[in-house]
Amino acid sequence: MFGLSELAIILIVVIAVLAAKKLPDLARSAGKSARILKAEARAMKEEPASAGEPTTPRVIEGETVTPDPTTAPADAPRPATPPGAGDSRAQG
Repeated sequence: MFGLSELAIILIVVIAVLAAKKLPDLARSAGKSARILKAEARAMKEEPASAGEPTTPRVIEGETVTPDPTTAPADAPRPATPPGAGDSRAQG
């Protein structure tokens, strides 16, 4: 009755009809991915050529924040709290 090629064509048409709203977004996303892939491949080809040159660190503009001396560092151990001490439901 139907061959494999006919079923494949029917399946493609059904998917295209049902997913018509998503196709432009899908194509746009595929284009962005292809551009990123090309840029990364180009960068990988250029990288070995400049491997012999000394590199300078990249400077990223930003805001410098000095730590507050009254607060403990993030890696300092914190005191253990008893179970239910911070839970407002446990107080009734």
